[in-house]
Amino acid sequence: MSDPVVNPVLGLNGAGRLADQLGRSPVGMLPSSIDDTQASLLALGYVPERSLATVVYLALKLQRPVLLEGEPGTGKTEIAKTLAAMLGRPLIRLQCHEGLDLAGAAYEWNYARQMMEIRLAEAGGQGGSGHAADRDALAAELFSARFLIKRALLQAIDPANPVAPVLLIDELDRADEPFEAFLLEVLSDFQITIPEFGTVKAKEPPIVVLTSNRTREIHDAVKRRCLYHWVDFPTVKRELQILEARLPQVGRELAREIVAFIQGLRKLDLYKLPGIAETLEWSRALLELDAMVLDPELVQQTLGVLLKYQDDIQRVHGSEAARLLEEARVAARSLQDAARA
Repeated sequence: MSDPVVNPVLGLNGAGRLADQLGRSPVGMLPSSIDDTQASLLALGYVPERSLATVVYLALKLQRPVLLEGEPGTGKTEIAKTLAAMLGRPLIRLQCHEGLDLAGAAYEWNYARQMMEIRLAEAGGQGGSGHAADRDALAAELFSARFLIKRALLQAIDPANPVAPVLLIDELDRADEPFEAFLLEVLSDFQITIPEFGTVKAKEPPIVVLTSNRTREIHDAVKRRCLYHWVDFPTVKRELQILEARLPQVGRELAREIVAFIQGLRKLDLYKLPGIAETLEWSRALLELDAMVLDPELVQQTLGVLLKYQDDIQRVHGSEAARLLEEARVAARSLQDAARA
C-alpha cells in the first residue's frame, strides 16, 4: 500500500520548524551532510531514521541507486516522493506488476505510425524496386526518435531532460524475475541500448529509488548495483513524531493511544501487520469521527481501517481488542509521564 502524497505545507508546522532549527538546504540543492538530509526530509513531514538519512545522503553523493526493502506501508514509496519535492525535481514512477516487460517499462516502437509511413511512401512511389536509396532512407527514418515511444525508464535517462528526475521503481518484487535483467544497464550505467536506434545515455544520472515488499528475493545482480536499506516498522517514539508531523491536528492524548494500540497490534501473529500508512489512515478516520480518545466500541467499528484481512479482524475482534486497548492506555500514560519528566 502506498503512503499519501507528501504535502510540502507540513513544513510550516512543527516538523518544518524543527527542521529549520536543525538547519536544512534550500529546496533544489543537494544536502550537504547527513544532518542536512535528515532536516530536509523532516521539513516535508518525512521522519527518517538516522540510518535511512545516511543511505539517502550517500546515494545522492555517490550517484547510486538505493534499494529499500520492508513491510508494506512503512514509507518506502514516500521517500521517493519526498526526495522529488525536496530537490524540486520531477518524479517518474514505474509501478511494477506481473508480466511487465521492456515495452511497458522502457520503450516500444510506434508500429501503427510506422505502417502508416510505409503506406504513404508506397503511395508516393518511394517504395519501388528502382529506388534502393529511398528504401534505405525510409528504413532509417522508421527507426528514428519520432517513432519511439518512451516509457518510464527511457524518460528518466533522456539526455534532453533539463534536470535529472527522481525515478521510482516501485514494488520490484511484483515483477517477474527475468524483468530484473532489463534494469541492470540502467542501474549501472544509466543508459539503455536500443538495437535499431543506438544507446541512450543520461547527461546527468537520475536519482533512482527501488522498493520491494520482499514477497520474493531480488537478484544479487540488482542488489550489487544499489545501496541497500531495510525499512522497518517505526519505534513508538518515531511513530509519534510521524503522526505529529503529518497530522498535527490529532490531540496528544489520542495520538499516544493510537500509536500504543498499533504497536500492540504488531506484536500479534497477524497475516498483515498495519504499517505507518495504516496509522495515518486510522488517525484521519478517527478525526472524522470527532474522537478525543479511544474506546472499545470505536475500535471495534474501525478495525477495517487498520486490518485488511477478515482472519486478522476476527483474531482481534472482541476481548482481544479490549485487552489491547487497555494495554495501550497504560502505555500512553507512561509516554505522557516520560514526556513530562
